[in-house]
Amino acid sequence: QVPLVESGGGLVQPGGSLTLSCAASGRSFSIYAMGWFRQTPGKDREFVAGISRSGSSSVYADSVKGRFTISRDNAKNTVYLQMNSLKPEDTAIYYCAATSYTNTWNWYAAGNYDYWGPGTQVTVSS
Repeated sequence: QVPLVESGGGLVQPGGSLTLSCAASGRSFSIYAMGWFRQTPGKDREFVAGISRSGSSSVYADSVKGRFTISRDNAKNTVYLQMNSLKPEDTAIYYCAATSYTNTWNWYAAGNYDYWGPGTQVTVSS
């Protein structure tokens, strides 16, 4: 079991920045690749970014590439999502998740993740 909890969400103006954090409990944190997903009303849960166990590799959805950066600090059992140049369409509940899959092509599907946080709301509006 790897309990996860997100923080850092809130209201930000278009063009602004936010950094989300995902804190994990358990000493096996570094065994899992981590991902960020988001969901808006009327839409399916959408992959945002993923990062390998060590943090050496990362992948991004095309919609956020160049604007968002995923990182992790295994010593702190924490994963981050730095979000820059935010747009209204980035408004969503953001979830972090842990997966035992190690290859990047497995990270895009929500069904491949074992553990999920409760989510944090990000609203981009002027």
